[in-house]
Amino acid sequence: MQVVSISSLKGGVGKTSVTSGLASAALAAGIPTLVVDLDPHADASTALGVSPDDQLDIGRMLRSPRRAHLADNVVASGWVGQARANGAASGSANGSAPHVLDVAVGSAYTGIYDRPDLGRRDLRRLSTVLAGAGDYELVLVDCPPSLNGLTRMAWSASDKVALVAEPGLFSVAGTERTMRAIQLFRQEFAPKLSPAGIVANRVRSGSAEHAFRLAEMESMFGELLLTPHIPEQANWQQIQGAAHSIHHWPGDSAKNAAGLFDALLQNLLHPRGLAAAGAVRDRSQR
Repeated sequence: MQVVSISSLKGGVGKTSVTSGLASAALAAGIPTLVVDLDPHADASTALGVSPDDQLDIGRMLRSPRRAHLADNVVASGWVGQARANGAASGSANGSAPHVLDVAVGSAYTGIYDRPDLGRRDLRRLSTVLAGAGDYELVLVDCPPSLNGLTRMAWSASDKVALVAEPGLFSVAGTERTMRAIQLFRQEFAPKLSPAGIVANRVRSGSAEHAFRLAEMESMFGELLLTPHIPEQANWQQIQGAAHSIHHWPGDSAKNAAGLFDALLQNLLHPRGLAAAGAVRDRSQR
């Protein structure tokens, strides 16, 4: 099981959209996946079409992590039914195959842990909850856009951190600060944590500024800048508002975007080792 935190210390860069796209790609690939919605806004839970009953949300599981019983409190994404229906309609052999995309539902309750003074014991709360994660091959943690307690709790429980950035001045600068924060966090709390890479999101192909910033990011971060880049998607809000997977939305635009997320997921999960992370650290210190 790989645990990957999806992070950004700057809001509004499409972090939850990237989490949703990767979850969609994992579902299409048949990878048993859990999405942990750690952002108090709980937008990932909405986008994934969950309909919780009496299950505990992730905030209440964090309150008593040893008694949380994660398997009893996850909710299947509404996308699972869509995947089965689409597979059956197309005559695909995967139509009858098991599709697993579960959600640890988010809520505003998690906000009680989003403060800067959490100690080591509190930082282990999510790790303790995920100890009962069962047979998932992938866990995606949608983090809030800050470096307070919830993000640090997610990093403590993760194998990798994927950063989301727009090709703009402030977002690039924020990504560099986040890379330094990851290195410091590794040294103090999580020596096995590594950067999974940086996702360039909402890229406009005709923008000279975006082209310049992408070149800047390639110079700063090297191989950690993941490909493919995700272009600005005109109908993304409509897709999320309908609580649909990008892989199940009609039209060539959605089909092309789904293919990009398929490739991005493969590149994200490909191990890059800590040498690349060290190279980024060396460049950032020059």
